[in-house]
Amino acid sequence: MLDLPTTLVKTLQHLFSENDFLMDPADRWVYGYDNSRRHSMPSAVVFIRAHEQLVELVKLANHYRIPLTAHGRGTATTGATVPIAAGIVVSFEKMNRILDFSPADRFIIVEAGISNQQLQETIHPENLFWAPDPSSAAFSSIGGNLACNAGGPRAIKYGTCRENTLGLRLVTGSGDSFHTGARTTKSVVGYDFTRLIIGSQGTLAFITEATLKLLPLPEAEATLHATFSSIETATDAIIQILQQPHTPSALEFMDHTALTLIRRYAPELLQNPHAQALLLIEFDGTENTIEHAIDYLKRACHGRGLLEITLAKTNEQRKHLWKARKALSPLLRHLGNQKINEDIVVPVSHLPLFIKRAELLAQKHKLTIVNFGHAGNGNIHVNLLFDSNEDEIARAQTCLKEIFDLVIELKGSLSGEHGIGLDKLPFIENEIESPALKLISQIKTCFDPHGILNPGK
Repeated sequence: MLDLPTTLVKTLQHLFSENDFLMDPADRWVYGYDNSRRHSMPSAVVFIRAHEQLVELVKLANHYRIPLTAHGRGTATTGATVPIAAGIVVSFEKMNRILDFSPADRFIIVEAGISNQQLQETIHPENLFWAPDPSSAAFSSIGGNLACNAGGPRAIKYGTCRENTLGLRLVTGSGDSFHTGARTTKSVVGYDFTRLIIGSQGTLAFITEATLKLLPLPEAEATLHATFSSIETATDAIIQILQQPHTPSALEFMDHTALTLIRRYAPELLQNPHAQALLLIEFDGTENTIEHAIDYLKRACHGRGLLEITLAKTNEQRKHLWKARKALSPLLRHLGNQKINEDIVVPVSHLPLFIKRAELLAQKHKLTIVNFGHAGNGNIHVNLLFDSNEDEIARAQTCLKEIFDLVIELKGSLSGEHGIGLDKLPFIENEIESPALKLISQIKTCFDPHGILNPGK
């Protein structure tokens, strides 16, 4: 536990109101963890309400060499927002205003604490949407989405935060404040700091405002699911679907272990007893393009181990098709009281090989592995399930290392949307070469010379 200097505490009490500066252990406790279940007690918690207030805080932290850890809504899964060096947790949840909105220019400027859902509800009446749609969208903040470069099912067609953000307002680790990017979709003036900061998980600068690129809501949507006799035939269909002229707005998959879990605990969500893989596919566009897309889809799937294909004809049927995918995470608790959830990425053509090799690793280490995720870009959520005894924990950690080795062998990436945080830090050298790691360290020093921003990440 890091004790804050008395003079710093007194200064912070003048800078923040009583309700925005927390020192009581009971108040601080909840800000010491995120969805990774890791926990570390911060020395204090502050709630930022204005950009200038954050600038003053960072300058004070620099003077006293006090660590600062940004906190959105705590939905991160890798320990990225856990304050392992104690210090001050900087919460942005009260910084949640809409600063500017131009439907004609299709951009909106928001503060970092606004939730993804609040944003969508604001722009929906203008027939607009922001593309990133992580599973935590109802609660997670835009600042947190940007910090880990969130994506979600729509990333296959519309991209992640990096492709849908025009600019940022930042405070660096030295207390400098500046804007990046522009309000226009084209700008090549200077280096691209916007995309450097997005995904950096609060290690280079704090984001206070974001200028987001908005898209028109589609006229029509179609949701289908298709079941297959094997993961190989499902992957063949995925490749054929991606080669057609209509890009799906979502292309999700579940392996046979996931389907077995659904059959056992939620059988009403899956009728076919022979399915070994399932694809959930969505298209959006105009009524005319949707009809063409469905025709292409059926041709892409036909004769490739397809068991059945179902088209939702009403919004209720659409919700029902998504239920199986959304039911998976809570159902996993039946297979073990501990879970390691990774978000690796492999080339789409290597999906069957990865699934087969992961199954062999599960057998080798006597664990259960459930795979599902974003098939269109090879982003797999690999779930290792085990009980909390020393033997199973040790086997799970060994298995995880071998899974990461397999990902690199298949020319993939250790993270598609969750980021590195603490969980994957020991493995980062598997993917990033030494010269690049050296540059990362030098960039960190440029933005944060005293290393006070999210240290240890």
